[in-house]
Order: sequence, then C-alpha cells, then structure tokens
Amino acid sequence: MGVGSWLAAGEYGLIAPAELVRSRGGRYATALEIDLVGADSGERFKWFLAAILYGTRISEQLATRTWHEFAARGLLTPQRILDVGWEGLVSVLDAGGYVRYDFKTATKLLAVCNALLHDYGGSLDNLHAAAAGARDLEARLKALGKGIGDTTVAIFLRELRDIWSKAAPSPAPLALNAAQALGYLAPPTNAAGRALLQLRQVWTKTGQPADGFADFESALVREGLRLRRARSRHSVPISTKR
Repeated sequence: MGVGSWLAAGEYGLIAPAELVRSRGGRYATALEIDLVGADSGERFKWFLAAILYGTRISEQLATRTWHEFAARGLLTPQRILDVGWEGLVSVLDAGGYVRYDFKTATKLLAVCNALLHDYGGSLDNLHAAAAGARDLEARLKALGKGIGDTTVAIFLRELRDIWSKAAPSPAPLALNAAQALGYLAPPTNAAGRALLQLRQVWTKTGQPADGFADFESALVREGLRLRRARSRHSVPISTKR
C-alpha cells in the first residue's frame, strides 16, 4: 500500500500526531528554552552542548540537569567553556550528576571548543556553511573531537531539520519503533528515506505545518524511549539508539 492510500484510508495512528507532540513533548531544545530558529548562532551551540550530554549512555534527566548546571554558570559558549578549564568542567558535570563520564566529557568539551574556535571562529553556523552537503556536515561535526559520534550528531541535527538546509539525518531507530507501534508507518519501513517521507506526509496531511515536523520526530523519539523502558521490564529487545 502506498503512502497516499494509507493516509486516504484515514490511518493516522493510535493518536493524532499533534496530540502526540502535546502529550510527549516536541523538540528537546524548546524544552531547554533554546531558540534554534533565530539568527543567533550561539543558540545552536547551546543545543550542541546539550546533544553532547544527551549522546552519552546516561539518563535524560541527568543530562538535562547537567545542561542546566552549565546554563546557571553561564558556560554556554566555546570560549567560556575553555576559560573554566578541565577541573571546572568536571565540577559542573559532577554537580549535574554526570559523575560516571565526568573526566571523559570534560576532555571532549575542551577539544570540541578548541576545534570550533580554531576552524570555524566559534560558530556552528560557519561549520554548516562550509559543509559541501549533508554527509560532509556530519563528518565535520564528528571531526570536532574524539567522542562526537553518530548518536550525538543525529540528536543535534534532528532538531535542526528544516532549519539548516544540510541537516538531513536518518530517522532515529527509536522514532521508527514508535511510529510503527503507533500505526503511522505503512509497511515496508526498512528504508529510512521512505519512512521519513511517510512520516512527513502523516504530519502535513493531518493539517500540521511542515516546519513543525522536527517536533513530531522528537515526540516519536520520546515515545520510543517510553516503549523501550516498558519493554525492558518484560525483557523484549528494542533498539537502544536515539
């Protein structure tokens, strides 16, 4: 069955997409009061810092608390992070509960900020402008420092979809798991590009604005995390990737 006939049949899933966003939450950046749409490139750096924290195997709650510790201390620019130094970063990370990965993350943040300032004048927007395309953008983000891997880059770019022209990550496995469970995806869904197209059409054909799709995608990730926790209690395997 094609996407058009799937939607025409009225199969919008177990919950309307807009209601899923309202109940589960949309962009993580919005919850952190980060304005990804505005002209200030510093907002994109704030979200990159958050993505680095979320990209480690640590709970969402601890990562969020740690980001707020950075915000409370005004450590939301590459230069401020460099100024506080390694010991200062470890202290902030520990205050947020990021104890298990504090040394490694402090080292990673210093390397990333050094590279971003040296290679792109401290601006992620400059990095985006320098990228030849979507895959080069991902490669440049990973090259900022050891430990910036696929998960961190995917978290970061997912919420910049339709804001940065070259932000085109594959849908997160957690989002696909949730979309299938909620009935948004018509089989087959083994091709990421096809699944993304189907989800975009579900979103827009239910009357939602195209530029709000990233909120739907993030809501699906949140639902996927909820499903993973529920299934882990019953020992049912599910993808661990965000």
